Order: sequence, then structure tokens, then C-alpha cells
Amino acid sequence: MAVMAEQWNYLMDMDGVLVHEEHPIPGSSEFVAELTANGIPFLVLTNNSIYTPRDLRARLSRTGLEVPEAAIWTSALATAKFLDSQRPGGSAFVIGEAGLTTALHEVGYVLTDRDPDYVVLGETRTYSFTAITKAIRLVEEGAKFIATNPDATGPSREGSLPATGSIAALIERATGREPYYVGKPNPLMMRSALRALGAHSESTLMIGDRMDTDVRAGLEAGLRTILVLTGISAESTAERYPYRPTRVVKSVAELVGHSADPFPDEG
Repeated sequence: MAVMAEQWNYLMDMDGVLVHEEHPIPGSSEFVAELTANGIPFLVLTNNSIYTPRDLRARLSRTGLEVPEAAIWTSALATAKFLDSQRPGGSAFVIGEAGLTTALHEVGYVLTDRDPDYVVLGETRTYSFTAITKAIRLVEEGAKFIATNPDATGPSREGSLPATGSIAALIERATGREPYYVGKPNPLMMRSALRALGAHSESTLMIGDRMDTDVRAGLEAGLRTILVLTGISAESTAERYPYRPTRVVKSVAELVGHSADPFPDEG
């Protein structure tokens, strides 16, 4: 018989779970409000490195979701903390947006295209061929290659968009140098989230819309996992993987009213 947690802590992805581009997923605002009202600790994780936590809080607020800035953890923040632990006060050539550049500045990194310690690749909707070419040459000259996350595609209302993993593959193919990915499913990001919550893996679950990042990250960190079908992975595609989520739901709307007992079939 499974031993159930007295109180669950929630880690959850943002895009595909709570919102789809600039639109809330039905039931997401009620679910977040329920967690807040019941004092259930939660953290919103995102591999998207475009925005700062402050930007994301405002973005979510416009859709009707009230998530504190401190409850948002991005791959950009995880990448900055990782680089700060590896080479404090270092330098980097960055392809990315304000979420990534701000996080690196805040840990004291210098952003430069002249002999940087690292090439850091993040998310942007305007990938520049010139910047990618520069990154390739810097990696060839010895800069260490870091990518915020391995997601090959991201969601949009029109369909899939190329994401960091796709561009990283291009640079890897050109240089023969594989990047180190910091974001999900790297357990680094999950462990930092657990520390932020002061939570243990046995009493924490991960909600995500991707089998290859969210569910895998939760599994490798020892968490129970819930796959929602409002983002990238469909129930049929989930069957292709050699691992399974603990539970599959159509959306977080199914968890409203059940946040204290998200696994009703166990017990």
C-alpha cells in the first residue's frame, strides 16, 4: 500500500499546464487559487528563459492567475546559479532574452563576445544567424557550451515553434561540442526547486505537459508525476516512452477540489 503524504507540495510547468501563450488554460486560475487558499506550497517551473520572474508574474496576472514572483523558477535562473557556482564572476556570450541576461548580470557575469568563458544559449523568438555563427566560432575557439534547456520545440497558437534544443543541435553539429543543459530534465533544476520550497521528494509532485522534460525530470528527482494533455504530449505519444507518469489528466481542472488528494486511486 502506498504511503501518502500528509500534505503535498506542488511543482508545475507553466506553458501547456497553466497557460497557452497568453491565454489561461481552463481551470488553471481556480487550481492556483485553491493551492493559495489552502496554504499548499507550490512553485511554477519553466524551461522558457525569455522572461524574468517579475515579467512572468505580470504575464500570469493578466490572464487571471495570481502567482507570486518568488514562486516562479526559470531555467535562466537555474543556469545563472549553476555558472556562478562553477566560475564566479565569469563571462559569457549570450543568445537569449532579458530573462537570461538579467539573471546572469545579477550573479555578476560579464556579457561579451570577446574570449568569453561560456557560450550560453537560451530561448528567443528572433534567433539571429549572425549570433549563431558567432557562437559556433567561439565554441570552436574554446568557450564552454551551455544551454538553458533541451526543449526542441515550444507551443504557440499556430503550432510548434523551434526552441533552444533545436538551435543547440545546430551548434553541436557544426562544432562537434555537446552543450550542457541546465533546465529540465536535469535534476539540478528540480533539486533547486525542492530547496526553495523546503520540501522533500516523497511529498512533492510534478505537473507537466511534456514526457521528455517534465515527467522525466520528476521521475529522476524521485517525485510522483501528473501529465496534463493541454500542451505538447498527447496520451498516445506518452505510450511511446519507456516510463510512465503516475497519473494522466486532461487538464489541471481535474485537480480542482482534489489538491489535497491528487492520487485518489492510491491509498
